[in-house]
Amino acid sequence: MDGGEREGTWNDFRELVNMTPAGLEKWLESDDSQNAGQHRNGGESTGHASGRRIVAILRTGRGDLTDDDYRHMRKVVGYVRRHLAQRPSGDVRDSRWRHSLMNWGHDPLGG
Repeated sequence: MDGGEREGTWNDFRELVNMTPAGLEKWLESDDSQNAGQHRNGGESTGHASGRRIVAILRTGRGDLTDDDYRHMRKVVGYVRRHLAQRPSGDVRDSRWRHSLMNWGHDPLGG
């Protein structure tokens, strides 16, 4: 991955991931977080696992991020953008839609 790709990914990721590492970590401990998203074979949801990875990325110095970290950041950006485009009508404060986004580090009501 070249420097331009990394720069674009970094900027998109930092724009869309609006939760702090501590805030995301606290959210991931909640029942609402653990119940959101798709669970494979009764295990951890994809979004929940991604949230743990996002916390690690946010706590890593930019210069120490790997190509694999940047690939995950691109995955996060794609997911958040797609999910935002599917916003349901009405109050989303306590919706599975919001909870799923929050697992991916984005609180649509503000981080």
